[in-house]
Amino acid sequence: MGKSIFITGTGTDSGKTFVTALIVKKFIDAGFSAGYYKAAASGEEIEEIAADAFNVKKISGLNCDMKNFVSYSFKNSVSPHLAAKIENRPINFSVIEKDFLNAKNKFEFLTVEGSGGIICPLRFDEKILMLDDVIKNLNLSVLVVVDSKLGAINSAVLTVEHLRAKKISVKGLIFNRFDEKILMHVDNKKVIEKITNLPTIATVEKNSSELKVDIKKLSALYD
Repeated sequence: MGKSIFITGTGTDSGKTFVTALIVKKFIDAGFSAGYYKAAASGEEIEEIAADAFNVKKISGLNCDMKNFVSYSFKNSVSPHLAAKIENRPINFSVIEKDFLNAKNKFEFLTVEGSGGIICPLRFDEKILMLDDVIKNLNLSVLVVVDSKLGAINSAVLTVEHLRAKKISVKGLIFNRFDEKILMHVDNKKVIEKITNLPTIATVEKNSSELKVDIKKLSALYD
């Protein structure tokens, strides 16, 4: 069985899909067997798979049927719990667990992408299933993708504190759309590192084609 880690973001548009794709690409380029998994995706589909999975495959160079690595894919661009309700397909943890373990058995390094931010309901009816429930029950550690824009400090710190309150291990931060020439980006990074006491694993420039991190450092984060 391979190793895995969970990628969450500080918001819906933080760039976690793009960063996830670069992480998978890093492993593939280094000669490792690397895979991708997502419990629930909602919104646009491309070539009959969820857009997030399609983009990860396109950017990373993954050569596999991505439909096998997204447990629930919904057409409506709303929170997974609402999309599931609209389509009358409630999300069950047992399905997620089975698909996750199957994916983990296929790859040396499995990168698991979240949905939206960290507080994301997957089911909210007679049963409640939150995204952090999935992370905790699958015993995953987390990397937090931080959008470097204005508001990063608040959203990053709240995300990390929520994870810690749930007793979920946070391994570090990845700053997306980062520009070292912009004072606010540099200051956001410094302040967030100080408040959270977490290391920055990498900074990712807009439209970057690679994740600038040593592969040994990256692989050591996986459990």
